[in-house]
Amino acid sequence: MKDADTRLRDVDTRAGRMEIPRSRGAASGFLLVLLGLWGALIPFVGPYFNFAYDPDTPWAWTPGRGWLEVLPGAVTVVGGLLLLMSRNRATAVFGGWLTVVAGAWFVVGRIFAVPLGLGDFGAPASDTVAGQVALELTFFSGLGALIIFLGAMALGRVSVRSLRDIRYAQRPLATAEPVAAEPIDARMTTTEPVVAGNRHHADEAVDQPVDEPRRRRGLRDMFGGSRRTPVAH
Repeated sequence: MKDADTRLRDVDTRAGRMEIPRSRGAASGFLLVLLGLWGALIPFVGPYFNFAYDPDTPWAWTPGRGWLEVLPGAVTVVGGLLLLMSRNRATAVFGGWLTVVAGAWFVVGRIFAVPLGLGDFGAPASDTVAGQVALELTFFSGLGALIIFLGAMALGRVSVRSLRDIRYAQRPLATAEPVAAEPIDARMTTTEPVVAGNRHHADEAVDQPVDEPRRRRGLRDMFGGSRRTPVAH
């Protein structure tokens, strides 16, 4: 318990406020990049597999696809890359918020398509209920909810300053301490006098005992003076 308290006292709590390990948002960022690519590209490659909204034509561009699918997909990719590569807390938090907003736009963007004049997003190119549900989940609402979940989870990880972040920020100081301590420890543990390397210290070692005979002569003189002084009986 005392060792743990000592380690906590040695920690500078001011460190690690903005610097984070790159691994903090790596997993969430990678998944978000994949989901963003899916959301931006599936409208154009889905018709190859009869899995799309109208128009059921590969690589057909419409304003609705651009505003409601390509735009939030690209924003999700950018936010995921910021989470994946950034070592700065503010940048990673910004990337997390980008993914959350993009995921929300996947879910609710079609509500604003008609009032804002963003274009028609088309009808599901499927005659079965299961196919229409699958298209709804994988193109819009389900995809957006998953992006929001991963983005919120990444925000929670990168916004909290933990002891690991503080240790990570102090890692250059921790590696530099042993290097500075080695010459001091070597000098403190040396027990033999260095005669050939430093004659100044050798001369001091030789001259050091000179004071001791002087103290002895002073004691002898004191007792000798008492012997030379006649004592009156």
